[in-house]
Amino acid sequence: MSLRFNALFSMAVFITMLAALYAVFIYVPSEREMGVAQRIFYFHVPAAMSTYLAFFIVFVASIQFLRTQGAQWDRLALCAAELGIVFGLIVLTTGPIWARPIWGTWWRWEPRLASMLIMFTVYVAYLLMRVYGAGAPQIPRYAAILGIVAFINIPFVHYSVNLWTPEQQLHPTSNTLLDPRMVYTKYLCYSAVFLFFFYLLSRRLGLEKIRQRFNELQDRLDQPPDSQMKGSILG
Repeated sequence: MSLRFNALFSMAVFITMLAALYAVFIYVPSEREMGVAQRIFYFHVPAAMSTYLAFFIVFVASIQFLRTQGAQWDRLALCAAELGIVFGLIVLTTGPIWARPIWGTWWRWEPRLASMLIMFTVYVAYLLMRVYGAGAPQIPRYAAILGIVAFINIPFVHYSVNLWTPEQQLHPTSNTLLDPRMVYTKYLCYSAVFLFFFYLLSRRLGLEKIRQRFNELQDRLDQPPDSQMKGSILG
């Protein structure tokens, strides 16, 4: 991306985030039953949607890597997985903070929470495999397979509240009617978090390209002088 586009994109992210924070803390009214604690909703839910989006990108990029063996797809899957873990951690942190004053407990082993934790753990394992297997030629292929298989759990996480009765969970099973100002704020927060996600993804991809190029140059410098001369002659 050009420097001008980067500057405009960064400005759009900054302005949208400021508008979202203003809406959450000043514009939107407090929910009658949950009070101020409900405002965590405007960070918690967009973070969850960004987690799904990140792992969907991992899923698509993994399929494309197995199909084409293109390094750019492997790079995209890795960077998206890292961001998915970051946003997933935000979900798993803000959830208990919201739950404590409303449910009276930090954690409860109900379907949504348990399935989210399982999904998070699987993608942590994905990144650990990438880290500890770095350099092995088969790791990108194994990671792509895991990135495809792991995505199967995401629809289950999202629709888990509809698969069990209300008596078995504290998460609501149906959409709650919201004040129009809450609706506007919700979509503004979605926009802000999604823009921030794509900004982070673009920056992380740029860093990964630099890292891979640096490693390639370092490998060439580590070769014996005779090998470098032979490679330059053949090239």
